[in-house]
Amino acid sequence: MAELCRHFYTLGWVSGTGGSITIKVHDDSIPKPHQIILTAPSGVQKERMEPEDMYVLFQDGSVLSAPSPKPYPHKPPKCSDCSPLFMKAYEMRDAGAVYHSHGIESCLVTMINPLSKEFRITHMEMIKGIKGHGYYDELVVPIIENTAYEYELTDSFAKAIEAYPKTTAVLVRNHGVFVWGDSWISAKTQSECYHYLFDAAIKLHQLGLDWSTPDHGPKQGARRGLSLAGESNLSVKARKTEGEIDPFPRCVVLDIEGTTTPISFVSEVLFPYARDNVGRHLSATYDTPDTQNDIKLLRSQIQSDLEQGIAGAVPVPEDDAGKEEVIAAIVANVDAMIKADRKITALKELQGHIWKTGYENNELEGIVFDDVPEALEKWHALGIKVYIYSSGSRLAQRLIFGKTNYGDLRKYLSGFFDTTVGNKKETPSYVNIFESLGVDKPSDILFVTDVYQEATAAKAADHWAGQQSYCCAKAYGN
Repeated sequence: MAELCRHFYTLGWVSGTGGSITIKVHDDSIPKPHQIILTAPSGVQKERMEPEDMYVLFQDGSVLSAPSPKPYPHKPPKCSDCSPLFMKAYEMRDAGAVYHSHGIESCLVTMINPLSKEFRITHMEMIKGIKGHGYYDELVVPIIENTAYEYELTDSFAKAIEAYPKTTAVLVRNHGVFVWGDSWISAKTQSECYHYLFDAAIKLHQLGLDWSTPDHGPKQGARRGLSLAGESNLSVKARKTEGEIDPFPRCVVLDIEGTTTPISFVSEVLFPYARDNVGRHLSATYDTPDTQNDIKLLRSQIQSDLEQGIAGAVPVPEDDAGKEEVIAAIVANVDAMIKADRKITALKELQGHIWKTGYENNELEGIVFDDVPEALEKWHALGIKVYIYSSGSRLAQRLIFGKTNYGDLRKYLSGFFDTTVGNKKETPSYVNIFESLGVDKPSDILFVTDVYQEATAAKAADHWAGQQSYCCAKAYGN
């Protein structure tokens, strides 16, 4: 830990006594949740720390051993102010190490768009260093607002971890970043990759390039003047001062089922495939982290369903009842959820993982309407960012567009939203999307759906006054 802090100091992550570090003491004979914890003290020069300066904590965060005081001018020892946040990462993500950096790039990247609730980047090689991500994936890091004291961040930090099950980092605006991993090596590798990506985004921004799109081309302001019949940016601005409305939205948000893709593909192909393969998938992947997390989410949802008397909900036995018993109960619950067309995160996460296997085994191929590729290409050429908002998980969305009857269309898409931002028929969901996209005004966003209630919810959002929202009557067979 002392060596890492000296290294992080040379990188500018823990200067001025800022930042912190915590690592669990690995022991194969002790389950990770019960391993003791080492944590750096607060308010000390991290580059000068010695091994005996570290706090030793029980697994619940209580102090097992504290460092001895040092003579003046050293301050009395104090456990890290980040400890409550560290404990959340240990408890909610089973982390083996957590680092808190004050690196300037992690601070500046949150300031580029002060309204954004997420940092998004794609098509960068260093994304491969982040757990669960590849070159073509979009990396999404939640951003929470800073407070006067770090312990006051605990609640918003925990909510961000819960809302973004795939993330291994949380940015704090105007402050820094928290990164965790399964071990000190994993946390270090990912920290270095995150800082590289933050720095790359800042430099691309300075060059007028958009880091959040696959081609990292010029930002929309640079392209829009050319797209309007060859006019310059100045002439476009002049026309706007005369009251003319820009005919192009800055962002397009697309629904999938019935809008880009036939309803029959979802109802007659994807849903049956997921339903028929639940048992096989759970049996084959039972001990993997993804499946264990899926089971955890389903247990929580099923318990809520039982308390509310939802039809089809049956109790799931504890793990000690045996793998087969647990799987059988989950299969029964999932079957009832699918038949009821439940739009819930726990079900969508499991379905996404089942479909992933289907696409990888060439048992599934995404279907889009014939005019979708052309529309995506035109919007992309105009510099208009296109996002997907569907009740299916982000993974499921990427799978559909990653392997379609027209090939891989993800190069035209800037991001994906699912029900973690809210129900598609509820207005606050669209407020969350608007606030995360960082556009200047609500009318810069065009939402396309075949469901009237969704369009109404989007248009009714307080922050979406004047929102361009319409129904696209493309339901299969309509």
